[in-house]
Parts: sequence; structure tokens; C-alpha cells
Amino acid sequence: MSYKKFLPDVLMVALFAVISLAYFWNPIMDGLVLTGTDHNAAVGSNVELNEYRKAHNGERTRWTNSLFSGMPTYQMAPSYDSTDTLAKVEKVYQLGLPEVAGYVFMMLLGFYILLRAFDFRQWMAALGAILWAFSSYYFIIIAAGHIWKLLTLCFIPPTIAGMVLCYRGKYLWGILVTGIFTALQVFSNHIQMSYYFLLVMLLMAGAYLVESLKLKIESSPYSEANSSAKQLSTFNFQLSTWFKGSLAALVGGLLGVSINISNLYHTYEYSKETMRGKSELTQKTKDAADQTDSGLERSYITHYSYGVSETWTLLVPNIKGGGSGNLLTNPDAQDAMRPEYRDIYRQFGGLNQYWGGEEGTVGPVYVGAFVLMLFVLGLFVVRGPMKWALLVATVLSITLAWGRNWQWLTDLAIDYLPMYSKFRAVESILVIAEFTIPLLAMFTLKRFYDEPDLLTRSTRLLGLVEVKNTWLVALSFVLTGGVALLFYIYPSLAGSAFIEGGQEYAVLNGYVEQGMPRGVLDNIAEMRYALVRPDAMRSFLLVVVGTALLLCYCYRKISGNLMVALMAVLCLFDLWSVDKRYLADGMFQKPVPAEQQFQKSPIDEMILSDTNAYYRVLNLATDTYNDNSTSYYHKSIGGYHAAKLRRYQELIDAYLATRPTPRSEIVVLQTYVDGVELESLASGRMPSLDSIPGDSLLPVLNMLNMRYSMVPYRQQYVLPVFNPHANGNAWFVREVRYVDDADAELAGLKQLDTKHVAVADKRFKTVLGETENHLVQSDSTGTAVLTNYEANELQYDVESRDGGVLVFSEIYYPGWTCTVDGQPVEIGRVNYVLRAIRIDGGKHKVVLTFKPRSERITETIAYSALALLALLLVSLLVRSVVRARK
Repeated sequence: MSYKKFLPDVLMVALFAVISLAYFWNPIMDGLVLTGTDHNAAVGSNVELNEYRKAHNGERTRWTNSLFSGMPTYQMAPSYDSTDTLAKVEKVYQLGLPEVAGYVFMMLLGFYILLRAFDFRQWMAALGAILWAFSSYYFIIIAAGHIWKLLTLCFIPPTIAGMVLCYRGKYLWGILVTGIFTALQVFSNHIQMSYYFLLVMLLMAGAYLVESLKLKIESSPYSEANSSAKQLSTFNFQLSTWFKGSLAALVGGLLGVSINISNLYHTYEYSKETMRGKSELTQKTKDAADQTDSGLERSYITHYSYGVSETWTLLVPNIKGGGSGNLLTNPDAQDAMRPEYRDIYRQFGGLNQYWGGEEGTVGPVYVGAFVLMLFVLGLFVVRGPMKWALLVATVLSITLAWGRNWQWLTDLAIDYLPMYSKFRAVESILVIAEFTIPLLAMFTLKRFYDEPDLLTRSTRLLGLVEVKNTWLVALSFVLTGGVALLFYIYPSLAGSAFIEGGQEYAVLNGYVEQGMPRGVLDNIAEMRYALVRPDAMRSFLLVVVGTALLLCYCYRKISGNLMVALMAVLCLFDLWSVDKRYLADGMFQKPVPAEQQFQKSPIDEMILSDTNAYYRVLNLATDTYNDNSTSYYHKSIGGYHAAKLRRYQELIDAYLATRPTPRSEIVVLQTYVDGVELESLASGRMPSLDSIPGDSLLPVLNMLNMRYSMVPYRQQYVLPVFNPHANGNAWFVREVRYVDDADAELAGLKQLDTKHVAVADKRFKTVLGETENHLVQSDSTGTAVLTNYEANELQYDVESRDGGVLVFSEIYYPGWTCTVDGQPVEIGRVNYVLRAIRIDGGKHKVVLTFKPRSERITETIAYSALALLALLLVSLLVRSVVRARK
């Protein structure tokens, strides 16, 4: 084996590194980093995790109390000792490039590996890598900080490459490649992306099955005779190859999954308790038609849905104005602004230049105008079942991305497609189309490259009619470039100039009824359509140039390699320039230490002066349930996470909603603070809730141990407020009221005296005990003092005369264990979300611990899979060396 044969591949890898560095050259050289909402969101929520790991020699905690009154860290820090090896492999695969450049490099390399598995030449594979990696959506999610999603996408094409190798009969290499990249993909921890592409892989496997069922006697290794016996032999041979390939791909996939079994198992267990699990409530607080059997609400699943007419962004990026921004400051829009309306626009302050299916967006999904043309052409000239698999995947991707705009199809998927209801933001399924479109485009280009005379031949469409390929090229040009030209001439074909299903038009029309000239509405439409025209002409010209290059090659005016190189330059220029709109150098800034990013305010200082070991803070000065900044210094009642515990979310909806509801304790708190006179603050003392009957008005916040809150004062200031009514870390109750179901348990919290009474599901009777009339013999002077705090272990000194039910201000979750004086005691659940135990009288040491035993079992499985994959790699390398010497 000559190592020179690998030199072109090495050169392509080097080229990818250069391209990746070039895109981010200025920020990298200036030492800048990318920041944004999602980049910063994890900083506050991860403080406790990081501090724990430093204090315990690298040991990880699987629980944090930093947000939502406590939750597992399975989806906040999904790393285990077994996956540390994968982290090192990922670093090697990334070639040690700077972080953002490394993302683009891995996108390029991943698709290159896939096309090489399909036996593409190196230059052709490099072109395909550019088409995939520079699709606009990937740069948008880098800008937004959705890094787990991007990393998962990086490893999906090479995972599919392993499957392709398996079906091509290279079973051991296929198992190895599938196993390695499945492991890296799952390690990247975005199950939604993996789920979507599992559907693609199933369709591709189906295509290989259809191919294997064809009787191709002329390619059979047996004979050219057409006897029925030999036909059967050929059939069995091809079907056997498919089964072997499927088995090999399955083995590789299982090895990769097994390496991540710790994360997958605990995520699965966690999902049952999250918003993606089934609620026990039967009396829904929301529209019953909006509910799913065991997943998210339909409205939540489809909140981010791509508009039907917005799908044209695949061809023309600005078809709906591009990303959100101020229309009135956009240069193209200003050219179309009528001077007589300028004063009216100044009163508006701003109008969104985006008018697609959502309230706002970072940017559109754009795959490249000429890439789309090649895809359409491929639907006519590419042969074989793989084309149909890619077409079906593309159509499903686009139509499912429409979400609520095609609710009937979305409902079918939610109701009948396993696990589909677990995922939100259905528009992100467009990543499938962003994969299938460039892949089929490259199959198209490969056929023209391999068969230069293809243009002079005909293609039988659907086995019915022969059509000259020159006409098919022309038709594909019209369906892409021609449509782009139509948008340039008639931009209103892109649809209404106002947000689909939004209220903007109604509001503006209301202004018209109050005297605003109706011509303003027409001018706003003109300004928005002015954003469409430049991009439409741009797409038209790109299709013209790309088609000209293809024709020049077919008519022998340029060589195949030159055509590929020029197409690479054309497509890179196209996609690069669009990507720079949404991930530009100006979005980077100097690194800011977390201490500066989350500077301690005077209010933080006042609260932190409390020497109490452990209490909680409610911050109403931020977006309470979509912000983690409070968690940087405090244990927060609120926070942000896409997979919060379902019971806690139901508690929020019922009692802690920031909007006015019949039972919102947040509104009670805000109303009290609004009534405080500033003169009473002249002494500098913190306002206190001691003047209101807090035990009856704030029972839920009290049982969550809300000791402090940060509350806006008449929308002018933020006041720190002390809550003397907080129940503390643990307390004895004198009564437990057992109820029949979750509905009664949640409703039972209304104005409950949580200091002395608890409500519990009747299933916990055996755990908490029961006496006549539900009375629990409890010493009213009993005490429970928190003596030691760790994120995953709480120790209490408990003393009481008679004992009874001890309630903790801690969130109930399976996996927590309890010991009393070293002896295990079962934990029950009260007040819908809290832990409780039954304890005898006297003095006791109570310890609550969260160190799941299942982790030991899953880690053993993971290490075994790692060892098998490592042995396979070594054996294949040794075999390759031996063969090379022979």
C-alpha cells in the first residue's frame, strides 16, 4: 500500500483548516471570543457544578440547587469519566484549532468523509464539504451559542459514512467508523438532531434494500446465464450483503451508543420527570386539545415553525427580510422610504425587517442558489433508489418544519411518530433538507463529471417518457434561477409584507383608523420588498454562472477538475457572504471574566451578608424563568433550562406565574412592593414582608424557602425584600392530608399553612404513616438544623420529642436517598414537589444524598464498549500495515 495515495486527502484536510481559520481570522488574531445569550446562559447555572468539582478533586455532582429550587445536572453537564476519552478524541479530530474555527473544520471534514465513503474523488468531495458546511443555519447556531446542536451535526455525516462503508461490504471499517462517530455524536448531547438523522439513515438503508432486491444478473459473480436458479442465487447474494451491512452498521451504532450509556440512561430516566414526560394531572391548566399523550404541549412543540412561503429562503436568503433588525435603518429599505412619511416612521422607533413565520429570527436557512439548482436537476438525472430516499427525506423535512402552518401533518407526527412529541422548535428539522440537498446535488455533479456526454443523451422520466437532458437542465434552471428572477421582478410573490399570523398588520391598521395615511402600509411593503430584490437578482446570477460552468464542461470548453474548482469558488463566495451577515467579525469581543460579566450588585451584597447556610432567592427584575444570571451568586427559585422538571413547571403555572392569575403569589409579592413608600427606605434597611400575612398569602414561596426576593419598584428601581415567613430548610408538620391524585395535591396547596400542614398523594401513606384524621403526632418545638451543605448531600441535626413527618424545602426526585443515624429511610413526596420523611422522636443525624448507583453499572458498560472499539482500531491498523509490507 502506497502512502502517497493518501496525500490528496491530507491536502484536503489542510485546505479545510485554512478555510476555517480564514473565516474567523480577524477575531482569532485579535484574541476575541464569541458571546451571546446562549453562550452566557450556562455560566450562572454551572457555577455550583464547577465549584463542586474543584473542591472534590474532579468529582462531578449530578444535582444542583442553583436554579429551579434544585434539579439534576444530567442535561446541564452530561459528562462522565468514560466520556472523557471521547473529549480527547474530539480535540484530536479538531486538530487543536481555535474553538469557532474548529467547528467549521469539523463540519467540512465530516461531509468530506461521507462523500469519500461514497467513492467521490477528493476534489469533488471537498466541493461537497463546502456546500454542506457553509449552509447559513450552521453559522446562525454558532452565533446563537447552540454549540451542542452544532457538534452533533458535525458528527452526523461521518456516522452515515460508516453505514455506507458497511453496505459497500467494508464491514470492519464500517463498524469502526460508525462506532467512533456515533459515540462522538451522542456525546455531543443533542438527541433531537440525532433523532432527525436516524430517520434519514433508515430511509437510506431502505434505499440500499431496494437496490439489493434488484436482480442484476449482468453484474453477478456467478454467470451471465439467465436461468431462474441463478437468478435466485444472485438475489440471495445481494440480500445477504444488505443484511450483513445492516448488522455491521447496527453493531457499530450500538458500540457508539454503549460508550455513552451513562448519559443516555440517566437522560432517559430524567426525561420521565421533565416537561417531555407524561403529566399526572388530568385537569389540565391548558387547553386539552393542546396536550399530547406523553410529551410537550403542541403549541410549545410548534412555537418555532417555518413559514410556508418562508421556505423560499433556501433559494433567496432575504425572501422574508433575512434576520431580525430595524427596517427603518436598513440602507435598501431607506432607498424605498417615501420622504413624506419620514416623520411618522420616527414615531414608530423601529419596524422589524423580518416578516416570516416568527416574531423574530437570527437569520434564514439558505443552502445556496446553484446548489438548489443541482438538487432539482438531480431529481431528473440521478438514478437509483437513493435519490428517492433523499427526496422523501427532503419533503418530510420541509413540510414538518412548517409546524403549526401545516398542523394536520404535525399532529400526525406527534401522535404516531415515536418520541416526536419530546422535541420543540420543529423548524430545526430543516437540517435534514440542508443535508439531503447538497448530497443529491453532489450525486448530480458526479454523474455529469463521470459522463461528460450525458447532456447529449436522454432520460426516461418515471419510466414513461424520454426527455433530452439539455431540456432537463433548462427546466431545472427555470425552476430555480427563473423563480429567483420572478422574485426580483415581482417581489410580492414572496407573500404578504407583514408577519404571517402576527398582530403587526392589525396594529398598523389601527393607526390608519386613527388618522395615519393608508399609504404608510403600502410604503412599508415597498421597503420590505426592496430587501428581496437584491438577493433575488444575486441568486439568479449565481444560478446563471453555475449552469454556465456545467455547460462549459459538457461541451468540452473546460476540464472537469477546473469546473469543480470554479464551482467551489462560486459556492464558497455565495455561502460565505451570506454567512457573514449572521456571524460577522463584529459579533466577537474581548473575553470578559465571569466576575466582570456578572458583577456583584449592592443588592447581591446585601443578600449575601446573610450567614444562613442555604436559602433561596426570587429575582423578578429579570425574565424570572428564562434567565440564569441570578444563579451566579444565589440559589434561585427561577432560571432557564429547556428540560426543567414537569412538576416544578406545573407548580409555576399554578402558583408562581409572573403574569396575573387567580393564585399567583408573584403578583401578591409585586403588589406589596409597589405599595411600599420610599421614605421608609431612608434608613437603608431592607424592606420586609413582616407587615403582610405571609403564611397565608405566600405558602408556596415559603415552602421553597424563599428568604429574599429582588422586586421591581414601580418600574423605577429594584428592591431587595426580606421574607421572614420562609419555612426554612426543614420543619415538622402536625398534619398530612392525603388526597387521591395529582390534581387534588396541586390544588391543595392553595392557601395551605405549609408550616404546619402538608398535602400528599395517598400512595405515600406507607412511607409517611397515617393516624386517625390524618393527624401526625409531632412536637411543635421540634427542630431540624442544616449543619452541612453540598450540592448533592445535605446533613441535618434533628431533635423532637415525639417525631413525626419532617418536610424539606428540597425538590423531590427519584434517586435521592436518606439515612437517619446511618440507617436508610424511604423518602416520600408532599406538597406536590417536596421531599419528606417519617422520623421517630429524639436526636438524630439525617443525611440526604444524591449519588445514583446506576452510574456504576452504566460506566462499566461504557468502558467495555470503549475497549472493544479500541481493539478493533488496533487490529485494523495492524492488518493494514501487514498488507502494506506484503
